[in-house]
Amino acid sequence: MGNSLTGRVAVVAGGTRGASRAIAIELGRRGAFVYVTGRSSGRQRSEVNRPETIEGTVERITETGGEGAAVRVDHLDSAQVATLAERVDREHGRVDILVDGVWGGDDYIGWGKPVWEQPLEHSLRMIRLGIDAHIITSHHLLPLMIRNQGGLLVELTDGTAEYNARFRVGTSLGFYIPKAAAHQLALAQAHELREYGCTAVAMTPGWLRSEAMLEHYGVTEQHWRDALVKEPHFCISESPVFVGRAVAELAADPERQRFTGQTLNSGQLAAIYEFDDVDGSRPDAWRYVDEVQEAGKPADATGYR
Repeated sequence: MGNSLTGRVAVVAGGTRGASRAIAIELGRRGAFVYVTGRSSGRQRSEVNRPETIEGTVERITETGGEGAAVRVDHLDSAQVATLAERVDREHGRVDILVDGVWGGDDYIGWGKPVWEQPLEHSLRMIRLGIDAHIITSHHLLPLMIRNQGGLLVELTDGTAEYNARFRVGTSLGFYIPKAAAHQLALAQAHELREYGCTAVAMTPGWLRSEAMLEHYGVTEQHWRDALVKEPHFCISESPVFVGRAVAELAADPERQRFTGQTLNSGQLAAIYEFDDVDGSRPDAWRYVDEVQEAGKPADATGYR
């Protein structure tokens, strides 16, 4: 892999934890200077109320030999995002890679409840976090990207375009709408960025072993397979590093514009770019979900990782 992104400037919005944190770390490892933004900073926590911070992400970037800066930003606050853009412009004059991973809505999902049984503010909050914050971020930061040819915009989501083409039964309207909208955000921005030689994609990890998910199952990354007792289909899960490597490989690909407007996933890009997860496997989660989990078959990742 090497330092193939040396000299690039990246902004990872919502880079506090999970997939976004891993992406920020891998971009930094590959040589990009990474601005890591989010609301959890120092003793200030977002409504997610977890211990991970943007400074913690930058510390991990530094440990890999990379460079970055933590900037506390609420991406629903246009003035704060404008101030971020002014700082990036002043310090680097451009953005080469913009990863929009802003979310923080998991506590509002209300699994399986119809919209009229959900607190209205919860449904609207998820939509604001998953759509409004992303549009605000693009509005202020894409002008720094189009100054040069070859920029990359990544809209993080949950689920492939094909999977999200139908309602995610068991979730909720407020969750489903923003996750499905990421595909349209990528499609629209791909069109708007095309004349500037920039690429826009949506990106989804598979079944992610995020900090919150590991905690939910009471396991660690080293012993994640212990969770199979509670959830056998967790056998297809992947570490956040996997999607981090996927985005870093995409960013380093001089022919990445062939993907513009598409929704990509980590397993798909692992097959194209030939990289592995931390355990040496290549989990193909969304094919597994479709062919095994949704088909009602017993959990068995043979042939899928």
